[in-house]
This record gives sequence, structure tokens and C-alpha cells, in this order.
Amino acid sequence: MNFETIKKNYDRKLWSCAQVRVAVKKGVISAAEYEEITGEQY
Repeated sequence: MNFETIKKNYDRKLWSCAQVRVAVKKGVISAAEYEEITGEQY
């Protein structure tokens, strides 16, 4: 899993904001990348 894959999955509506948040908690992406993907503040 990486930023590009997570973004693609989110854009295709395969992932929710909650799932992207878990990726931040696991250290896969940063909080700034979460905000870039979802458009929401982490």
C-alpha cells in the first residue's frame, strides 16, 4: 500500500475516509497526505 494506491481507491469510492485514517494511524501515509486525498482536515 502506498499513497497512489490509497488515493486511487478513495477516488473510486472503494475506500472511506475512515479507512484512509487507518492508513495514517499505521504510518502508511502522513496526515498531510490524508488531507490531500480526502480534502478533509485530519
